[in-house]
Amino acid sequence: MFKDKKFAKITAIAVAGIFLLGVFGLAISQSSIGHAANAGASSNIGKVNRELLIQQHPDLAKAEETMKAEVSQAKADFDSKSANMADKEKQDYYQQTMQRLELKRQELFAPIQDKVDAAIKSVADAKGISVVFDTSNVVYGGQDLTDEVLKKLTGK
Repeated sequence: MFKDKKFAKITAIAVAGIFLLGVFGLAISQSSIGHAANAGASSNIGKVNRELLIQQHPDLAKAEETMKAEVSQAKADFDSKSANMADKEKQDYYQQTMQRLELKRQELFAPIQDKVDAAIKSVADAKGISVVFDTSNVVYGGQDLTDEVLKKLTGK
């Protein structure tokens, strides 16, 4: 009987030790400690400077020029049409004008943003990167794709 209790105790301790080693191994393999050496080029996380990509897009200058012309036209229209309006009417007309300009801004700049996003996806897919963050949201790590996406957008 004494042997059976001693054997059961040793077996229980051995099982608990194996379990703890397994949990510890799993924790290390899932933590950043196990991946710290691979945080560079082999990462499947990318980053881009999206604002720079939009600013460097070839279509941006034309969109900005068109928007500037729309704003000038809206200002001229507002000045001429609101000259004889009461304050409340002027305020309402001003809000309508601002809404119209915002819609025009979205119409002009959304295609540029879509093209930038498509280029980011294309470069990320070609490199096997599954997640891309903007550089403003990244503190450390991630493969920078900005230059490659810029080349794709500008053809340079």
